Amino acid sequence: MTPAIANAPSVPAQQLPQALNLCVDKIRVNIADMVKQPTTWAFAEDGDYAKWNEGFFEIGNWTNGFFAGMAMLAWQETGDDFFLSQLHALEPMFQAKLEGENAANTMHDIGFLYSPYAVALYKQTGERRFRDLALKAADVLSKRFIGVGGYFRAWGRMDERGTDYDGLAIIDCLMNMPLLYWASEESGDSRYRDMAVRHTNTTLANFIRKDDSVFHSFRFHPASGAPSRGDNYCGRGVDSHWARGTTWAMYGFALAYRHTGNPRYLDASLRVTRKFISQLDDEIVPMWDFKLDEGGPHIRDASAASIAVCALQELEQLGEADHSMLATKKALLGRVCSDDYLDFDPAIRGVQKKGEIGDGVGKAKYAYTSWGDYFLMEGVARELGREINWW
Repeated sequence: MTPAIANAPSVPAQQLPQALNLCVDKIRVNIADMVKQPTTWAFAEDGDYAKWNEGFFEIGNWTNGFFAGMAMLAWQETGDDFFLSQLHALEPMFQAKLEGENAANTMHDIGFLYSPYAVALYKQTGERRFRDLALKAADVLSKRFIGVGGYFRAWGRMDERGTDYDGLAIIDCLMNMPLLYWASEESGDSRYRDMAVRHTNTTLANFIRKDDSVFHSFRFHPASGAPSRGDNYCGRGVDSHWARGTTWAMYGFALAYRHTGNPRYLDASLRVTRKFISQLDDEIVPMWDFKLDEGGPHIRDASAASIAVCALQELEQLGEADHSMLATKKALLGRVCSDDYLDFDPAIRGVQKKGEIGDGVGKAKYAYTSWGDYFLMEGVARELGREINWW
């Protein structure tokens, strides 16, 4: 633990409410515009998510649920039914995305789309049509399960073979498993839980290296399901240590422990978390990849910091966060809620500055990200005592 973390001051009393109010103000504009223009909103270097040139029903859409989740948090915070009305207005799009050809053009991130939308709406309103929508999403996700290998295929249509995505799983998918745990509990169908457990076991067996760093992706033989090798699409290289992937693992394994009580999942979350903390420097917000050479690019990823906050809060709620983890949570919150990482300009859609996407070369740098905004808002709301019950 660096001195900057150990000696981090308490977060100023006004800083968290100020950050939450900023998120509420920006999602008030963004969610209304998304209803009018329901394309994919993902990330943007200039903060204008609406410029992203991808349709809502295209296979690459994994991010619109983050805006829905922010609207849900805003509704909880303000009681303003404007937010609920906008979530209702998005329903036809979220319904249609699971039907016919659209359902074939989905990937493993259905949980990111439907947990903070349909599961959240059902839990907060009791409206059964959102229960049915979330169960339908879980069923579509279940079609991506590769039984012979015990994992969810990350990308590509399931009727496409011989592509680069055959036999590919990625660490991010742990965050989609809560949809399946919920679906199993809600429907009584144990298949969903069994798939989630098998995928988590496969991830545990293959993604965490001996030094507790994490592969971004891993390949399995498409026919036999046998583990083949680590791979990479988001870190600097196959053997690197991508910061955001680490935070997906921190949070995903902690959630798996909450849903199953399996102590191996808790142990994995704690080991990966300790590794993450050991890599932080005095800036506290992590470098986008912890294994960069001198050539870099030395870019911070504020979105990884926000996800880490949520993971540490989950461990804290489970009663498993030690002193260094609690100190790191406090230090991270102080940084991501500072002017260095928040954008208070009402003309900019994005909330959180300085996210990083992809391999640090071919995609956006110093960007605003939908996931960074969402997990920032979730972390701040949770720290202020609000309930987050859709993961």
